[in-house]
Amino acid sequence: MKILQGSAQLEQLLSSPKTVHQLSVPGLVEQALLHNEGELTETGALSVQTGLYTGRSPKDKFIVDEPVSQNKIDWGPVNKPISKNTFKQLYNKVIHYLQQKEIRYASTGFAGADPAFQLPITYINEFAWHHLFARQLFIRDGNVNESTQDPFTIISAPTFKADPEVDGTNSEAFVIISFEERVILIGGTEYAGEMKKGIFSVMNYLLPEAGVLPMHCSANTNNNGETALFFGLSGTGKTTLSASNNRSLIGDDEHGWTETGIFNIEGGCYAKCINLSKENEPQIWNAISFGAVLENVALDSSGKPDYTKSTLTENTRAAYPLEAIPNALTPSVAGSPTTIVFLTADAFGVLPPISKLTKEQAMYHFLSGYTSKLAGTERGVTKPEATFSACFGAPFLPLKPETYAAMLGEKIEKDDVKVFLVNTGWTGGSFGVGSRMKLNYTRSMVEAALQGELINVEMSVDPVFGLHMPVRCPGVPDELLNPRHAWTDKLLYDETAQKLAAKFNENFRRFSSAKVSIQKAGPLV
Repeated sequence: MKILQGSAQLEQLLSSPKTVHQLSVPGLVEQALLHNEGELTETGALSVQTGLYTGRSPKDKFIVDEPVSQNKIDWGPVNKPISKNTFKQLYNKVIHYLQQKEIRYASTGFAGADPAFQLPITYINEFAWHHLFARQLFIRDGNVNESTQDPFTIISAPTFKADPEVDGTNSEAFVIISFEERVILIGGTEYAGEMKKGIFSVMNYLLPEAGVLPMHCSANTNNNGETALFFGLSGTGKTTLSASNNRSLIGDDEHGWTETGIFNIEGGCYAKCINLSKENEPQIWNAISFGAVLENVALDSSGKPDYTKSTLTENTRAAYPLEAIPNALTPSVAGSPTTIVFLTADAFGVLPPISKLTKEQAMYHFLSGYTSKLAGTERGVTKPEATFSACFGAPFLPLKPETYAAMLGEKIEKDDVKVFLVNTGWTGGSFGVGSRMKLNYTRSMVEAALQGELINVEMSVDPVFGLHMPVRCPGVPDELLNPRHAWTDKLLYDETAQKLAAKFNENFRRFSSAKVSIQKAGPLV
C-alpha cells in the first residue's frame, strides 16, 4: 500500500513553481554557479566538493522491511532493515524540507538501454550539480509510457541532517530503498554516487526476476561483435581498461545479461581520476569537457585540475555522458560476451598478473570477489585493505550472492565464455614495498586475452592458488608473469601467499552450500 500522504506531498512538490523540470546541461551548470555549488575548470567541467562524505557510506544504507520484498532480501550487515513507519516519518520530513527550499530540480530518465528491461526514473534534487550528475549518469532518451515497469523516484536532500535518536538512522546521513513505494530517499550526504548506486541496487533486485543477470562490470566490443566484460570493484580498472581506441565502449560500470546479449544500465560514466593522465587514459581525459562533473579534484590557481593531488580524497571522480567517449556504442546493447575478465587490485602482491580460469575457478573467484579496498572509496578507508565482495559488488546485492553466481555459471557454460583473472595491483612486493602493475603491461595482457592469444600458450600452475599462468605474453616481461619471480625475497613471498590463501579459505566458508567442485577450485593449501 502506498503512503497516501507522502504521495500527495510529492505530487505537490513536483507541481510547485519552485520546482524546475528537465533543465538542460547549460542551464544546470548556470544554476550551480549561481548558487556557488562549484566552479568551472578550463575545460568547462564543473568542479565540486562533497564535504565530509567523499565516498559511499555503507553503514547508512537501509532497505525498508516490507511484505513485497522481506522474504527475498538477503538481510544482514549489507542489507539492513528499517521499519515502514520509520521510513514514512523520515520521508515526510524530507519532502517538507524540500518544499521550503527556494528552488529544486526534477527530471525523468531511465536505467537500462534495452527497451525490454528499462526502468523509468524520476529524480528530484536539492542541488543543481547533483541534478547535473544524475542527468549525465542516467539514460535520457526513451518513452516512459512504453515501459512495463512502474517508475522509481530518487529524492535527494543532502543538507537535511537526520537525528539518529529520532529518525532511526545510524548517523546524519541515510540512503533508504523502499521497493513497495519504489523510492530511494537520500539525505545528509553530498556524495552524488549514492544516487547511481541506489539505482544499481534496485536493478540488482528487479532484473533477476526477469531472467536477466545484473553485473557490476564494464563492457566493450569489437567490429566482429565479440563482447568482453570487466568485473571488479571500484579502483581496479574497469573504466580505464574498457575505454579502448580499438573497441567500442558499451558501458563502464553496470550491465545486464539477457538470453540474447548484454545492455548498459547507465547513460554515462563515473571514472576515478586520481593520477589521470592524457597519455595513459586519453579517452577519459578528453571526456572531461563542458557539462562533466569533477568531484573533489584539486585545482591549481588557474582553475586547472591537478589529478595527482588527493587533498580531499583518493576517491576523486569524473562524471560524464557516455557519448563523450568517441567510440561509445549507441544504443549501448551488444551480443553475449565471449571473454570475461575479473579484475583485482591485490595489495599483497602475490596473485599473478593474469591467469586463465576453469569454469569452477571462475565461479569460485566470482563468489569470492577479492580485491583490496582502495583509499577513499568508502569513509574511513585511508590505505588499501584486503577485502572480499561477493560477485564483485556485494554492497549493491539485495539478493543472496548465490542467486547471481548461479546465473553467471549457467551463462558461462551456455555461451562457452573464456574467463581470466587479472591483477592490477602490486608486483614485486606488497603495498608499501612493491610497485603497482604498469598500466601498459595490463593493457597488453588484456589485449592478448581478448585476441585469443592466451588460449593455447604454455601455462605454469601456481602451487598456492592453483591458477594457470601464461609463461609468455606479448608486451610483458616474462619475469612478471609469475609473481614469485618478481619478488626479491622469495621466502617472504611464500609466507605472504600462504596468508592470502588462508584469507580466501576463511571467506569461502560462508558458501558451504556451493558445489564441491567449486569449493575445491580455490587455493590448494
